[in-house]
Amino acid sequence: MDDLYDRLVATAHELAEATGRSGHDIVVVLGSGLGGYTARHPSAAAVPYQRLSGFPIPRAAGHTAAAYSLEIGGNRILLYAGRAHAYEGHPMDVITYPVRTAVIAGCRTVVLTNAAGGCGDGINAGDVVAITDHINMSGVSPLAGPNDDRLGPRFPDMTDVYTPALRNQAHAAAAATGLDLKEGVYFWWHGPMYETPAEVEMARRLGASLVGMSTVPEATAARHMGAGVLGLSLCTNLAAGIARHRLSSEEVTTTAAAAGERLGRFLDVLLERL
Repeated sequence: MDDLYDRLVATAHELAEATGRSGHDIVVVLGSGLGGYTARHPSAAAVPYQRLSGFPIPRAAGHTAAAYSLEIGGNRILLYAGRAHAYEGHPMDVITYPVRTAVIAGCRTVVLTNAAGGCGDGINAGDVVAITDHINMSGVSPLAGPNDDRLGPRFPDMTDVYTPALRNQAHAAAAATGLDLKEGVYFWWHGPMYETPAEVEMARRLGASLVGMSTVPEATAARHMGAGVLGLSLCTNLAAGIARHRLSSEEVTTTAAAAGERLGRFLDVLLERL
């Protein structure tokens, strides 16, 4: 089956059969080191990605490969524990396939989380940041090639990629749980190498507060399909040239694990309110 739309519909049916839910309302993509959130909901129905046609298997540290279905506050929630990245060699239609499947399955709200390096003023390791906008200078777009009008328009408006109303709800959930939620612009770096100090300085001068290797393709695809998008970054380290030490994936996963409890409380309240 070569038609992307038909493949997405077929995978959405597989998801419904595997989870026992005819559809979902919200999808949450759990980024590097954040997959531990699923442990807060042990009764959630788990579906390995291997059972879902077209789902890529993540290879990066801190990513598992399963979808979880549960209900929070009457919302049918789909949790994606792990994502594939462009630097793993996947084409854009593969990277965005899980999020597009979720939208086909009924999710009108897409929550994208990630671990990122901080480069903006006032952004420190351990901070949680609501993404206000992004910068894509990779030269890669998930919308390149022929457009299928069943998925979205040829030229989607990107004025509000990250939906302001969803960001307001995130701030309300943060206030309710005592989380100091900051805001910033996310700079997509293709990777897999970390950015050089000069590249970080470029991103900072262009207005970025965070640098990372994910999220932008998924956000673009979700907006293409008309879904609302909330982006949340956990700043796990200061970026190269700002940090006084060399960067490592171990630092990312360690910081993410340390933030697990407060992020979990925040997400629980947020997903009930959305």
